[in-house]
Parts: sequence; C-alpha cells; structure tokens
Amino acid sequence: MLILVVLGAGLQRKFAFNLKAVSNLITYCLMPAAVFINLYETEIDVHVLLEIISYLFAFSLAIIIVTTILSKFLKLDRGETAIFKNSISLINSGNYGIPVSQLLFHANPLGISIQIIVMVFQNVLTYTYGLYNLISATKSGLEILRSLLKMPVIHAMLLGGLLNWLQIPIPNFIWVPISHLSDAFLAIALILLGAQLAQIELKTIVNRTIVTSSIGRLLIGPSVALLLIFLFGLDGVVAQSLFIASSFPTSRNSSTLALEYDVHPDLAAQTVLFSTIVSAITVTFVVYLSGILFV
Repeated sequence: MLILVVLGAGLQRKFAFNLKAVSNLITYCLMPAAVFINLYETEIDVHVLLEIISYLFAFSLAIIIVTTILSKFLKLDRGETAIFKNSISLINSGNYGIPVSQLLFHANPLGISIQIIVMVFQNVLTYTYGLYNLISATKSGLEILRSLLKMPVIHAMLLGGLLNWLQIPIPNFIWVPISHLSDAFLAIALILLGAQLAQIELKTIVNRTIVTSSIGRLLIGPSVALLLIFLFGLDGVVAQSLFIASSFPTSRNSSTLALEYDVHPDLAAQTVLFSTIVSAITVTFVVYLSGILFV
C-alpha cells in the first residue's frame, strides 16, 4: 500500500496531475462501483448491522468528548479548536480505509462491507459535526442534507443493499464493467492519496497541536475502540474490522473543508500529512494486534 502512495507522490512531483479530476473520477465512478459490488455480494445479519451502527455512535460520541477535553487543555483559539476536533473525529475511511480493508479482507467480504458502513457513517459525520465545527453560523441543515444526498456513494450503497436484499440478478454486460471499475479503485485511490500528500508543505509540520491531534487519532482512537468492542461484546471479523477502522489517519475531507471555508487550512493539511505518515507504523501495529485479539 505504501509503495502505491509513494508512487503517487513521485508521479505528482513529475507530472503535476489535475488532482481534482482524478478525485472526481474516484468519487463519482470508482468508489461507488466498489461499494456497490461489496454490498451486493455480502450478506449482513440485521442484528450485526444494528450492533455496528450502535458501536459507531458510541465511538464517535466518546471521541468527540475526548477532543473537547484535549482542546481545553491546549487552550486553542476557536478556529484551531475546530481543526483539532475534526482531525481526531474524522477518519480517512475512504481512499485509505477501503483499500486497506480490501487488502486485509479479500477472502472475507464481510470485513470490507463493515468498512463501507464505517465510511458512510464517517461521511455523514463529516458533513454534520465536522461542518458544524467550521461554519455552524453559515450553513443550514437543509444545505448539509443536500450535500449528503449528492454523494454517489450513498446511492451505490442503497442500490447495492436493495438488490442484495431482493436477490435480483445483475446481467453480465452490466456486471463486468462495474467489476472493472471496482478493481481499479484500490490502486487509483492510493496513488491519488500520495499525489495529494505531495502537495502539502512540510514546513512547521511538527508542532504541539499537530502532534497531539495525531496521538489522539492514531493512539487514543484505537484505544477507545478496543474498550467499546469489549463492552459491546463484539468478536471475530466484526471486531477486527472495527478495531482496524478506528486506527486510520485524519480524513482528507477535514483539510478540504478547512480550505473551502478558510479556517486554518495550512494547519489542517499538515495534520493530514503528519498523521498519514505516522499511520504507516501505528496501523501496522493495530492490524497485527487485531489478528491476535480477534481470531
């Protein structure tokens, strides 16, 4: 995975790709195809689904409380507090989380489907809580809902789940191109992630706020997840997938929103870069630990 990220960074340095166009390709084409296929092919018990959703609400609430306490100790200003809270609460479950899950759970589609549920939940959290942190005075609830409904991944998730539930067969001439798009997602998403990181400046990347937020995202996050997994009595692939999903670095969307609304965009971008680099070590450890705890 890291080889593809480094490859993306090198290609971006040499050719200066139009990252917006590549991002649109992933958002509107490749990721929806991957989400659709995984949900169409996987059977998820309703009881398990309710457990996962309950866990995600509890995990997000716990992390929000932790970030609020930490921001008080750091004595950050209002804008920095918003960036700090988002950097820990919002997880890169899309172009980082799904490729990792595809690599780890290629023999068990349930693990990938759980990561897709986490990704959708994180997208909802991003455009509600995350957006509220930045622009609560200027964005209405209707506008936030409209932004969510425009996301193709939401439609792909609903359609894939519906066809799965109704057990409707998909004609081969439709299934084959969708499969090709899904297969392309892993490599292109990781190359794009590397290309995006290549554009972030390294200056002042190590400071108190960035280091603390990365500790919160990469260490405190998985610790809270592990505690909740034991409290909820989860085990097997479900526990393993949720534990790993809690360990991913700060969401790229936190930086995108900060840039769009001009709230410390440099701090947000540098936090994404730092947490992504350090996650090479921490995520590896969490994956190893999950294999020991949840076999």
